[in-house]
Amino acid sequence: MGGQYRITGDKYPRMRPPRRRGRLAFLGVACVTALGVAGWGTVQLIDVFTGGEKDTASGAEATCPATTKVSPAARTRALPAPGKITVNVYNATARTGLAKQTADELKKRGFHIGDVGNATKQYDKKIKGAGLLLGPASALNTSLPVVATQLAGAERRTDTTRKGEAVDLILGDGFKNLSARADADKAVAELTAPVAAPTVKKKDC
Repeated sequence: MGGQYRITGDKYPRMRPPRRRGRLAFLGVACVTALGVAGWGTVQLIDVFTGGEKDTASGAEATCPATTKVSPAARTRALPAPGKITVNVYNATARTGLAKQTADELKKRGFHIGDVGNATKQYDKKIKGAGLLLGPASALNTSLPVVATQLAGAERRTDTTRKGEAVDLILGDGFKNLSARADADKAVAELTAPVAAPTVKKKDC
């Protein structure tokens, strides 16, 4: 044969282009992958819109647990009873007998009374409000709140250098009377009442 198909030597020309098997295999894998992704996406969309209410294994409807509350464990504030608190009563006013009168009333209400008398020079005639409650740092969230129920508006202070557990009640110029006993007793009861622990909820599905 002549022309471009002329045979020379011992090699024969190919009459058609070689098959591109690699490209066909790649296209087949790509089609299978695309179909798989499309199918998976369809399943996900169905779950989103149906809420996944059916079990894929058994076909039964799955129950979603309702929000439930765990029974709270009650706890009690670690506040001492009035009988466990020693109160020193000092008079920082010009009125005589005020410290003893107030101390006697506190004793009737169950408090243990310590020293009774006139305030020191540091506080004498210098308390403008109803009174000042002074105690050690450890009394800030224990004894001081309990004694404070007996005199509304009393200022509270702590002294880190102070020793002992006693609380000072220093009566000021604005003092008239202790809080009514019924109101004070109610306030003490509220302070020492059990407090429910935070409610724990199960997460909704």
